[in-house]
Amino acid sequence: MDGEILQLVTFRLGNEEYGIEILKVQEINRMVEITPVPNSPSYVEGVINLRGKVIPVMSLRARFRLPAKTNDEQSRIMILDIQGITTGMVVDGVSEVLRISSGTVEPPPPMATSISTEFINGIAKLENRLIILLNIDKLLGRNESRELVAASGAIQ
Repeated sequence: MDGEILQLVTFRLGNEEYGIEILKVQEINRMVEITPVPNSPSYVEGVINLRGKVIPVMSLRARFRLPAKTNDEQSRIMILDIQGITTGMVVDGVSEVLRISSGTVEPPPPMATSISTEFINGIAKLENRLIILLNIDKLLGRNESRELVAASGAIQ
């Protein structure tokens, strides 16, 4: 046995494939209109109304300092629990739910990707692809958490 089984939701940003622990993902939605919030950080696209709750939405592309891309029919908003804050995260497309052995995961090599390695738990090596495993809780520092809460509170 190669270790425990990890359940991941995989998604794409550009040519890279990423995975996050399935327990962090509350739901995955098609794109809806996002209401911009004045004076919010550059990576915050705005807020959405999700069944009566105002949810801040961030662009993972902007958070990782990747080039901007117009959202299309493949784009999705993943609703996540990040440090206890329900947050929307715009991704280029959601691939699948995957079960992999923790034995296929290696620590991230230094400077392996265009994103900071502090967000990366490891790299899963599958037969014909690599999946970058994100540590979603490290996506937001204390200041960013406050900024997200402030952005969603500005509308209510």
